[in-house]
Amino acid sequence: MINKTKKDELEFLNHIISLINNKYKKVVESHDSTSDDISDMKKYFWDNITDMDGAEKNANRMQILDVSISNDNTDTIKRGLEKLRKSPYFARIDFKDSEIHMPVYIGIRGFSDENTRQAIIFDWRAPISSMFYDHEVGAASFHAPDGMIEGELTLKRQYKISRGQMEYMIESNVSIDDEILQKELSSNSDEKMKNIVATIQKEQNAIIRNEEANVLIIQGAAGSGKTSIALHRIAFMLYRFKNTIKSSDMLILSPNKVFGNYISNVLPELGEDNMQEIGFEEIAREVLGNKIKFQTFAEQVSYLLDVDDDAMKTRIEYKASVSFYMDLQEYLNELEEQYFEAHNIVIQRYVFPGEKIKTMLRSIPDLPLKNKIAKLKKDLPLKMKMLLSHKGIEWKQEYNTKIKNEIDSMFPFKNIQEIYKNFYQKIKRPELYQMAEKNKYEYSDIFPLVFTKLFFEKVEDYSYVKHLLIDEMQDYTPIQYAVINKLFRCKMTILGDAYQAVNPYSSSSAGKIRAVFNQSQSVVLKKSYRSTIEISEFAQKISPNPDIIPIERHGYEPTVEGFITDREQISRIREILLEFQKSEYMNLGIICRTEKMAKQIYQNLSDIEGVHFIDFKSKEFKDGMIITSSHMSKGLEFDQVLIPNVSNEEYHSKMDQKMLYVACTRAMHKLSLTYVGEKTKWLNCVDTQKGNE
Repeated sequence: MINKTKKDELEFLNHIISLINNKYKKVVESHDSTSDDISDMKKYFWDNITDMDGAEKNANRMQILDVSISNDNTDTIKRGLEKLRKSPYFARIDFKDSEIHMPVYIGIRGFSDENTRQAIIFDWRAPISSMFYDHEVGAASFHAPDGMIEGELTLKRQYKISRGQMEYMIESNVSIDDEILQKELSSNSDEKMKNIVATIQKEQNAIIRNEEANVLIIQGAAGSGKTSIALHRIAFMLYRFKNTIKSSDMLILSPNKVFGNYISNVLPELGEDNMQEIGFEEIAREVLGNKIKFQTFAEQVSYLLDVDDDAMKTRIEYKASVSFYMDLQEYLNELEEQYFEAHNIVIQRYVFPGEKIKTMLRSIPDLPLKNKIAKLKKDLPLKMKMLLSHKGIEWKQEYNTKIKNEIDSMFPFKNIQEIYKNFYQKIKRPELYQMAEKNKYEYSDIFPLVFTKLFFEKVEDYSYVKHLLIDEMQDYTPIQYAVINKLFRCKMTILGDAYQAVNPYSSSSAGKIRAVFNQSQSVVLKKSYRSTIEISEFAQKISPNPDIIPIERHGYEPTVEGFITDREQISRIREILLEFQKSEYMNLGIICRTEKMAKQIYQNLSDIEGVHFIDFKSKEFKDGMIITSSHMSKGLEFDQVLIPNVSNEEYHSKMDQKMLYVACTRAMHKLSLTYVGEKTKWLNCVDTQKGNE
């Protein structure tokens, strides 16, 4: 066996790092030399530009551009080698078939010997690397470009290499979710989400390497790693289809800018550029323009947390249903037949029949109704002018205006707002159409309005996007997915957790989404890797999820502390922050029911160094102690979580229950809750108590 002992492995590691360092040195020299060449070329160009003709100027510009692009590529290689020097690989498998018996070292990116051109390290996304995730020692196979390769794994090892030093080496004759996984899960959280290539599980690997699904829906429990898996899936596709897809062709539909910043280092760690980001509300503004004002999702959630508005809940629930999507689609499909009422147009005693006008409109192919009407207003005057000229009737310019005005009168609505409002008259439910305030729509009406516009008039779509990633799928309604289906003609990865819906009145499940994407595939991730058993069981008592399977990792019992006054509670919170500062933990989240509460807590704690406040206007996730709302915390994780004010006065509704569950499931290692007065009813089944009750 090659490199049989740990000593052999250490010698091999030093050899590999030496090769990488040599390559790195050459790349740096090439990069520096090319940078100097570019500077010289630019200086020559500007020194001699007055003596150059147009052809010479263009030739010099093109030369500078070509060399600059080449240098950018060299810079990318340089950054990759910098990472390889620190950690060249994380795993090894020895594969034997009828022809070969070879060790396969697996890393975040591949590396080849410059002289022999032989691969020394295989990229984790390479076909042969899939065996590390899918098989134990014994019979194994993988899909190569030429077909299935079958053989046997005779060895499986895992390593932890940091700063060029091997921290440990483990024989992995058992599955990954044992010793290595426990080591990774027990470590403290970095500032942001990190890559998981060393601990990808078999079921996760199948999702990452799924090439067939046009729309893949991932329903994953809190802490199941669904966002990380989705980003690794993107990285796999960029590797697998590198000749046809670039990161700039991909788009993530992100719930907020902080979340986008939180996940921003995963793709670069995997050797890929970051994707572009967009939010649902940004899409709405791009389609509707700035004239239509609307409530944001955050404003809707905040309002419902403060006001028990049953009428609004009814409106939201209906507009979040599959039946609403079907009803609105049917209404819009019938707009032309039901509401365009053609009548005769008379010019100089000549009658052009309404039936012919209706036929002309129907014969205009593949255009939304507004554009068909616009074409009719252009075509009909020409047709009538020709007919009248055959009858010897002189054409006057005023006839154009008359015909266009007549056509306008045949359709009763002036804009999409009127069309949409009439829908509720049609279904005899006018009470479901209410403005949030004067000239401002409720959030639940915005995407029905967008959907209406997409039916009624031509809108520029996102045809450049080749893959769309949608996170927090449970917060979007079927009508929002119908909008996505019309605007994007690409493959999609949609992920979320129905148990983490911050607004249960408008939440979606995989079943609702499949009603829009009927050709979709869906998978369920049940294993939760984030929280300790103690925290997982605590959260399950608040809002049970029968599908969740926590990984066996033990830690501190969560604590619930009651106090008589707010001052006592704040004093205890300060003590907890002081304890955190002395601990080995990297970050702590103080997660509040609302943004308003988070601001109040921040005012009491802002004098403490390292305390940061995050709201929907924030753009960056910071390390240390973060104060935020449950809504903003979705998708994030913290070494330690503190949830203040868990009283019955604050947490009493169904929506509050979901908010509390979301907050608890952000914690990896430690969870503390405090309250003043009577604790929330959602904690009545929890027996972990401590403090001055």
